[in-house]
Amino acid sequence: GLCSAGADVSPLGVLPTPAAAYLTRRLGADMGIVVSASHNPFEHNGIKMFNASGFKLSDVLEDKIEDIIDHPEKCAAAARGDIGRVIGDCGDGARMYTDYLASLAGDWPPGRRIIVDCSNGAAAFTAQRLFGALGADVTFMANAPDGLNINSGCGSTSMRALRDAVRSGGYDVGFAFDGDADRCLAVDEDGQLIDGDMILAICACAMKDEGRLKNSSVVGTVMTNSGVVEYLERRDIHCYSADVGDRNVLETMRANGCVLGGESSGHTIFLDYATTGDGQLTALRFLNVMAARRARASELRRETPTYPLAIINIAVNDTNEAKTAIMSDQSLIEAIEREELNLCGGGRILVRPSGTEPLMRVTVEARDGALADEIANRLARVIRTRAPA
Repeated sequence: GLCSAGADVSPLGVLPTPAAAYLTRRLGADMGIVVSASHNPFEHNGIKMFNASGFKLSDVLEDKIEDIIDHPEKCAAAARGDIGRVIGDCGDGARMYTDYLASLAGDWPPGRRIIVDCSNGAAAFTAQRLFGALGADVTFMANAPDGLNINSGCGSTSMRALRDAVRSGGYDVGFAFDGDADRCLAVDEDGQLIDGDMILAICACAMKDEGRLKNSSVVGTVMTNSGVVEYLERRDIHCYSADVGDRNVLETMRANGCVLGGESSGHTIFLDYATTGDGQLTALRFLNVMAARRARASELRRETPTYPLAIINIAVNDTNEAKTAIMSDQSLIEAIEREELNLCGGGRILVRPSGTEPLMRVTVEARDGALADEIANRLARVIRTRAPA
């Protein structure tokens, strides 16, 4: 398809999304394109695009491309000598990418045992090459993709298998990527989750101690745990808040001169080293902190306190109009205001529509987990009453 429109194409095979961003810059291409379902089941495949600098495209440009996809008659096919060519000799993309990441790894203590969940996705083609060459004792799981099992009961969206494996196998730390490996979550040696907010805080404090945290600031999102934000403030680190989405995080980082940002879901952007979230890079940076601090993963987790969290997803009509009507419903607005008073200033409530699924998401943080559950359930009932699926 690209060749028929006059573009020359270098196929990279199966690689993580951040590898495509890196190789677009490394190979001097005009654009990088990835077909991926990201963290979703395989049937939700979509397209991710990067410009020549390795950054995701703007909303305006993506809208123009979507319009052409919906109306292909607007795109004239190339003819004769203008037809593009497939350029096969672009080097070993996987090797170039993993060599680059390996150059960012520190010196790890001997004997450290690590387990890596590849989510039966793109990391299965790079993680063994990367981690296996760094001298650690590494075990891999969910690393046999068949095209259908990606993100199925494994990876960063399904952490139970990794948590069980860490506990039963006596590992020091575990990491889970999503299908296209731009996300990373961790598990400490006790099988406890270290989410993206904690990873952001742990890395931010380490970078500040090293004098590498520009402007003593990071970027989170409206979903970033309040306990983590308060912890960062006590360390004199300001946390800007962006809308949900790694592209929004990146835009806020660039606007405020930040080199670190991330989401609870595990997108963490180290702008000094990458132009997009990179799960394997995140794992390496976390291991570097463990090594530099001579700390166990559980020690780092306990340093970053979080408020108990309750999240409920409510199925709704999958139209922008329906979701907008729910958000503007006066009874829901009043219910949120009442529940915010019940928090007594010790937490927060976030109700928002999913950008990719027919869902409304209710998120409640409170100092008491039972209270968070009660409030979330009451708000979910209001939404179900006002907007059945």
